[in-house]
Amino acid sequence: MEDLPVVQGSSRNRMKFVVGGLLIVAAVVYLIASSTTASAQYFLTVEELLSKGAEVRGRDLRVSGAVVGDSIEYDAQTLTLKFMVAHVPGDNAEIEAQGGLAQVLHDAVADPTRPRIQVIYNGPMPDLLKNEAQAIMTGRLGEDGVFYADELLLKCPTKYEDAVPQQAEG
Repeated sequence: MEDLPVVQGSSRNRMKFVVGGLLIVAAVVYLIASSTTASAQYFLTVEELLSKGAEVRGRDLRVSGAVVGDSIEYDAQTLTLKFMVAHVPGDNAEIEAQGGLAQVLHDAVADPTRPRIQVIYNGPMPDLLKNEAQAIMTGRLGEDGVFYADELLLKCPTKYEDAVPQQAEG
């Protein structure tokens, strides 16, 4: 029987294919890992934000607090909105134990000793921005200690409380 010639090219091509495939897999893993860490946000209360300070400066953050109504300032020309938020607990069980969200927001605004932080947001003034609304803000803590919000979500718990119909009371 004749010896068949050994084809060196096919094993080289196979090796190139395997190496190429591994490089593609490595690139995909790297892209997934880097985009996950780049888009990760810390969700903090006002108290946690103030305690971490420089540690979280420059990072994307999400912060929640109670709007202090008499601190709201809005410049319609520049669309600059400034207000203070007071610390509210981040744990839902703790909020319920303290009487629910409306009560917690009220207590936070009424207590001048609660940790507070200044917020600056550029954009139209939201309709729900008022005293004791819950503000959930996405942005960054500046070197000046001010939270610069890119996104602002407001919840007004009194708007969503169940109202007892008048006829059901009697």
